Amino acid sequence: MKDWHPDLSRSSSPRYMAIADLIEMDLRSGHLAAGDRLPPQRELAKRLNVDFTTVARGYVEAQKRGLVDSHVGRGTFVTGGAGSERQGFTLDLAPDSRRASVVDLSMNMPPEPDDPDLIARMREGMAAVAANLVPLLRYQGFGGSGMDKEAAAVWLGRRGLKPAQERIFVTPGAHPALLAIFGLLAKPGETVLSEIVTYPGMRSIAAQLRLNLAGLPMDGDGILPDAFASACERLKPKALYLNPTLQNPTTLTIPATRREEISAVARKYQVPIVEDDAYGFIPLQGPSPLAATAPDLTWHIGGLAKCIGAGLRLAYVVAPDTKAVWPFVSAMRANNVMASPLNMALLTRWIEDGTADAMLHFIRTEAAARQQMVAAVLSAGSYRADPISFNIWLPLLSGWTRSTFASHMHSSGIGVLASDAFTVEGSAPEAVRVCLGGPVTREKLQGALEFMAHALEGPPEMAASFF
Repeated sequence: MKDWHPDLSRSSSPRYMAIADLIEMDLRSGHLAAGDRLPPQRELAKRLNVDFTTVARGYVEAQKRGLVDSHVGRGTFVTGGAGSERQGFTLDLAPDSRRASVVDLSMNMPPEPDDPDLIARMREGMAAVAANLVPLLRYQGFGGSGMDKEAAAVWLGRRGLKPAQERIFVTPGAHPALLAIFGLLAKPGETVLSEIVTYPGMRSIAAQLRLNLAGLPMDGDGILPDAFASACERLKPKALYLNPTLQNPTTLTIPATRREEISAVARKYQVPIVEDDAYGFIPLQGPSPLAATAPDLTWHIGGLAKCIGAGLRLAYVVAPDTKAVWPFVSAMRANNVMASPLNMALLTRWIEDGTADAMLHFIRTEAAARQQMVAAVLSAGSYRADPISFNIWLPLLSGWTRSTFASHMHSSGIGVLASDAFTVEGSAPEAVRVCLGGPVTREKLQGALEFMAHALEGPPEMAASFF
């Protein structure tokens, strides 16, 4: 282990940033070298007379810069990253490694395909698209070609949706579609509703559009219909946002009966529903979308990030009626012009040749296997999850707070996000979302889960640090 004792006064940055700065400085000067093991976080915190969280954040910042890598049970090691590049060291890199990026483990990602046959099929689809590349480099009309919309109709049909093609649009991701839709439905200062614990992106969109986002109380089946009706009476909301299947972050799925009750309230008060169906394709059998229950009230967003891949930046949007089509097209074109024709062509190819189904099957199977790993490590009833969700929702006990637990887990290799990111109003619960997917291997996930289980056995001061 490297006997590293940085002088924080050498950097004017906040102390956690200074730790990352000094790792980079010492790497350039030669005081640190690739392969050196840094002191455990608790030990360094004592040396520097700072709290543990400061050092944990510093190591995380250094990892984001590519300076270090952390391994559960082994420690944090200098990788050479940015320092080696600046000093002109020769690095043995794969041809496309320059395009690799630091993965944000706080994002809720599906497990990444690692099956050679599936990857070969994916590459074959890309090769087929590349054979007619030049036309795909041109500007195209918004919403996708007829072929793309036909593929979208096939894909959406698996959720029981059969909208007319003129109401289907291929958009550059769910997030810009949500931004456009809420920009049409509500003006600054007006109220929109959501679950009281909801997708963080919805909070960001409401803030960007200067909307008043009000959270509705929930039980194990989703928002309470009576609370929805009461909010309609009191707040006169312009829309209701829901993530009804494998909800992010709680993993709950609103059952069919509750969906019908919610739709009835929305119809009574004529409140549009914005249905973010990001995870709707993951369950083999699940309730029909709200867009099937109340098609004339519902904007349906069938995102592809969770069931195919976020890098495609594509989502299928179904407008509630033809009257809504032109304002939506205008809003989307003003912000995004169009979705990438290359990405649309690849997705359409994968849907047509069955590759998309194979990818979805892999994601389902791997997600189920990872949930089984969680069930084998954590006590039943100590967390909330679905057998095929990509994350768990973990209430904290034994004196743990969401901030201390998230800091403790930062270098474990799995993403942990405190409940503050999801809480619409009121005090955030002492809970965290723990992500199980992305590039994390089963082996690394197993180690991280065991580390997490050990920490949860007692209060924070009893948790051993293996960083």
